[in-house]
Amino acid sequence: MSIRRDPFAPRTEDDALPDVARKGRGSVSNRPSHRFGNADRYEIDDGWSDHERDDWAKARRKTILGVDSARSIISRNTSPDIGFDRSINPYKGCEHGCIYCFARPTHAYLDLSPGLDFETRIFRKPDAPDLLRRELSAPGYRPGPMMLGINTDAYQPTEKTELLTRRLLEVLYEFRHPVHIVTKSALILRDLDILAPMAALGLFSASLSVTTLDRDLARVMEPRAATPMRRIDAIRGLSEAGIPVSVLAAPMIPGLTDHELEAILTAAAEAGAKRAGMTVIRLPHEIKDLFEQWLREHAPGSADKVLNRVRQMRGGKLYNAAFGERMKGVGQHADLLQSRFRLAVKKLGLDKTVRGGDYSQFRGGDRQLSLF
Repeated sequence: MSIRRDPFAPRTEDDALPDVARKGRGSVSNRPSHRFGNADRYEIDDGWSDHERDDWAKARRKTILGVDSARSIISRNTSPDIGFDRSINPYKGCEHGCIYCFARPTHAYLDLSPGLDFETRIFRKPDAPDLLRRELSAPGYRPGPMMLGINTDAYQPTEKTELLTRRLLEVLYEFRHPVHIVTKSALILRDLDILAPMAALGLFSASLSVTTLDRDLARVMEPRAATPMRRIDAIRGLSEAGIPVSVLAAPMIPGLTDHELEAILTAAAEAGAKRAGMTVIRLPHEIKDLFEQWLREHAPGSADKVLNRVRQMRGGKLYNAAFGERMKGVGQHADLLQSRFRLAVKKLGLDKTVRGGDYSQFRGGDRQLSLF
C-alpha cells in the first residue's frame, strides 16, 4: 500500500521531476543555478497522480512575452576581435532555442535561468524604434558599423507579430544608416521591400548562420530556427534581390558538425553567397553544463568525444574567453579546421569583395534631416 504525501507539504529537490527533452525546445532543463542567484529551479511533482507526470513530460513549455523598458537601444562594445562597435537588440532571450547560444548567460542578469527560461521568457523592447530615432538624431552622433540582432536573433518567431525589427529597419533607412544582420531565420525575406533599396545604396548586407545541413540534428539542436535548407533558400532569395549575403558556418562543433564544413560552404556558394565566416562553439558560464546535458540526452554516443575535442581546442578547458582565441580555438584540431575553411573559401570563391557601409549618406546627428 502506497501512502500519498501531503500535497501542501514543502517541496524539496527529492520531489523534482526528471529533466527531459521537450519537443520544440533546446535546453533539457532550467538548471543549473546561475551566477547571480542563490536558488536552483526544479519542475516539481505535486503528488496528485502518475498520469499527470507523463503529461508533463510530453507537454510543451509555453512562451511568455514580456516587456523590457530600455533607456537606450544602441549597445556599445570595445572587443578587439569583432568588426563592429555598436549593435541593436530588439529582444532579450531567443525562442530559436539553440543549445549552444553564447547569449544564454545574459538571462542570468534578469534572475532567470539560461536554460528553458532563455528560450521561453522573451522580453521585447516596444519603444526601440523611438529610442533609435532619438539616438541617431542626437548632436554629435557619428555612424559606424552597426549590427542588428547580434545578441539574440532579430528575426526570431515573435518578430512575426511584434514587427520591431522591421520598424527599426525603417528608421535606419530613414536616417541612411548602414546596418548588417546575422540571422538563422527565413523571415528576413519578408522585409525585402526595405532591405533591397538599402542594399542598392550600400546601406545593408546580411549573413545567414548555418550550423548543420542535417535536418534531424538541427531539429533538436536549434529547434525553432528555420531548417537548414530554408536558410540556404534565404541566402538565394537575398542574393537574387541584389543584397550582399554571406554564410556563417557557425558555430562549428568538433566531433558533431565540423565534418560538414565544406558541404555547408558549397551549398551557400551555390545559392549566391559572396563571402563566408566561421567560428568554433563557445561555452561560457552556464552554457557548459547545459550543452553537456543536451549532448548526453541527444547524442550520448558522441558526448565524450565532442567534449574532449572542445577541451583540445580550448587549452584543456571547455572555454577560453581570450580575445583572438575565443572564436577560433587553439591547437592541432583548430588549425586543421581553419586550413579546411581557407581552402574551401578559395575554391568556392567565397572571398568576394562586398561593398562596405556608405556612411556619407547619413542624415542624423548634427545634420539637418531632409523634409522630402
